[in-house]
Amino acid sequence: MEINLTEANGVAILSLKGRLDLSSGSLLKEQVKKLFEDEKTNIHLNLADVEFINSSGLGTLVSLMKETRLRKGRLTLSNLASYVQEIFDITQLSHIFEIFVSQEEAMNSYQTVNAG
Repeated sequence: MEINLTEANGVAILSLKGRLDLSSGSLLKEQVKKLFEDEKTNIHLNLADVEFINSSGLGTLVSLMKETRLRKGRLTLSNLASYVQEIFDITQLSHIFEIFVSQEEAMNSYQTVNAG
């Protein structure tokens, strides 16, 4: 899996490409751990190029959500492929995660929260 890190308006944006499974989930956790060490707790995951996700990948996302919330941060997701969205719906995880159609919508939500 490729993980591309950018930052905008205090939000760390991780664009993921490839498969999100047990091995790539570990890579993702390490990347987010580094962000936490730098006191970055607003994190956005762009899943546009995620071609596969399994239960281990979902477990990774749930774990990241817990860690982010413990640090009083936010974790948002965007650009889910239809089959990935379906997995989130079937597992009821779509009720737990903040999921946006586009990265732009997600980024706007951070500005709205910060303004409020």
